[in-house]
Amino acid sequence: MDIVADFLKMTLPAALVLYAVYLTVTAFLKKSFVEKQADQRLRQIEMALPIRLQAYERMCLFLERIAPNNLLMRLNGTATSASEFQQILLREVREEFNHNLSQQVYLSSDAWERIKAAQQEVIILVNQAAAEVSVEALPLDLSKKIFEKIIQENRNPTADALRFVKEEIQREFM
Repeated sequence: MDIVADFLKMTLPAALVLYAVYLTVTAFLKKSFVEKQADQRLRQIEMALPIRLQAYERMCLFLERIAPNNLLMRLNGTATSASEFQQILLREVREEFNHNLSQQVYLSSDAWERIKAAQQEVIILVNQAAAEVSVEALPLDLSKKIFEKIIQENRNPTADALRFVKEEIQREFM
């Protein structure tokens, strides 16, 4: 019986020390793993931040480029009739959109939906104005009609989306 008691006197403290070492090592490894994950996440954010900011900048540029006043000024003199000018305007809006389509990956869903809605509003505005001028009208007549509709409806189709994107940039990056 003395042998069993002596054996327990030696193994029990050793087992307790071994268990304490096990707990210490696992806690250290867990902490180290969490720190590495946090460090990796921070590096990913540091890499993605400039790309995301650039995507927002590009979408601001897109919205400015398809804003009716900028679009009409930039494409003025490229057509001989209102219907041809309508097609040029619509093609330009769609090409600009397609050129920036990949940026949606870096934007919030709300921002992307507002940008798409602004693009559709510009297309609708151009088509509505074109429907109100004759096919043989001059491109200048279509431009005037587009500006009239903007003034009548007191809305700029890209303004709300641009304001939203700028506010989101301020919230996310500043």
